[in-house]
Amino acid sequence: MTASALLLLFLLVATVMGATTTKVARDCLSQSHNFKGACLSSSNCAAVCRTENFPDGECHTPHFEGKCFCKRPC
Repeated sequence: MTASALLLLFLLVATVMGATTTKVARDCLSQSHNFKGACLSSSNCAAVCRTENFPDGECHTPHFEGKCFCKRPC
């Protein structure tokens, strides 16, 4: 019984360690070429980015100007 308890403990520790070492996906950003005006809605930005063959987009405000940036996984 002690061997089975030790095996169970080992499997539990291995599972927890495996779950905490997941990679975080990074997104690459590119300013939209087709978005016009100030970017106030990320959903509008994402729609324009999809026409530029990007899966998503979001508004960013560098220097207080709302700009649309398209994003995709790196």
